[in-house]
Amino acid sequence: MKAVVWHAVGDIRLDDVPDPTIQDPHDAIVRITTSAICGTDLHFVRGTMPGMKEGRVLGHEAVGVVTEVGPEVRNFRPGDRVVVPSTVACGTCSYCRAGYYAQCDNADPPRGGTVFFGGPQSAGGLDGLQAEHARVPFAHVGLVPLPETVDDAQAIMLSDIYPTAWFGARLAEISSGDTVAVVGAGPVGQAAVACARLQGAGRVIVVDGVADRLDLARRQHAETVDFNREDPVGTVLELTGGIGVDRVIEAVGVDAQRPAHGPAVVTDEEAREFDRERDAVAPEQHPDGDTWIAGDAPTLAARWAVRMVAKAGTVGFVGVYPPQVQQFPFGEAFMKNLTLRMGNCNHRRYVPRLVSLVASGALDPTPLITRWSGERDVIDAYRTFDRREPGWTKVALGLDEHGAVAPGLGAGAGTGTATTAGGRM
Repeated sequence: MKAVVWHAVGDIRLDDVPDPTIQDPHDAIVRITTSAICGTDLHFVRGTMPGMKEGRVLGHEAVGVVTEVGPEVRNFRPGDRVVVPSTVACGTCSYCRAGYYAQCDNADPPRGGTVFFGGPQSAGGLDGLQAEHARVPFAHVGLVPLPETVDDAQAIMLSDIYPTAWFGARLAEISSGDTVAVVGAGPVGQAAVACARLQGAGRVIVVDGVADRLDLARRQHAETVDFNREDPVGTVLELTGGIGVDRVIEAVGVDAQRPAHGPAVVTDEEAREFDRERDAVAPEQHPDGDTWIAGDAPTLAARWAVRMVAKAGTVGFVGVYPPQVQQFPFGEAFMKNLTLRMGNCNHRRYVPRLVSLVASGALDPTPLITRWSGERDVIDAYRTFDRREPGWTKVALGLDEHGAVAPGLGAGAGTGTATTAGGRM
């Protein structure tokens, strides 16, 4: 079968690989109809997340159809249409039963951390979902059924992006009337606008430096701050009467970029510090022109988040930070009595509810898919998405002509009210 395969930092290819097989009684095989490219996938290619093994199939977002189940998978059968949550969990251990699926003891040995598809050895070493077929461990928990009213264009956003954004809003402890800043207007940041509103936010302010991503946030009626034109911390303080926001969702992580121009441009001393951070985070880098370039300010988004939140506020971190990130503004956070909450999303905890919200028409995630790419174009799509080119905020991959649909064209598309918060004449 065809699959997107990691060979080395800066080297991914569309290869022929063996079809997956049932290896455990709790496994299932899923024919993938739609997958997607995530910013986390780019970490592996840029070199900002180590430990990848040559030959690993990439990808951790998928919608598909069950083709085979192991003898202990009692709740699915061939032909069932499903969405695959990105992280792997058994559903049996104490962590899963408490809702902490991302810390499952049986997916990986105790204290091993989160297991997800298409990641490094430290994350379970599982092949990913940017392939024509995939093996899903613990399939009785690791698959979520889809009703006919939720099409692929909607469901692919529920595999990782919307659960992570929902989790970020939960981490930030959003309550009714809160003013919330979302740092980062990539896919998770865009989804966080809707998730913050659904959890009660009164105002949502989005901070980014990419013009078309800020435009997409404005189409959701978020207030926007361009860090290449204005000081993001100072502007957020001005917008909140000098107090700061109540909550922040940090949706950038280790590949944060410095402002290219404007009042927020870093000093020479800060630039040297960020250079040291980047070299420690990504000791191996193989950029190709303007592609596969590691972020040049690994902790900048975290620093901004701490500085723009009000005293006694809360910051929820869902931007990815690998273990080699050692710097953080603890002193500033401590002196402001901040609550800091972070980690990998417990996807399986939130996916069923999000499926129900989409099925009911309360949430339509499809406007966030800005590009739809075919299997043959996937490597070019990776490169364009990596460069943050206009119109490439979220890229879905159609892997099966019978299952994938163009974004927004599904027969069961919802109203989009939670995503766009209104319309235009």
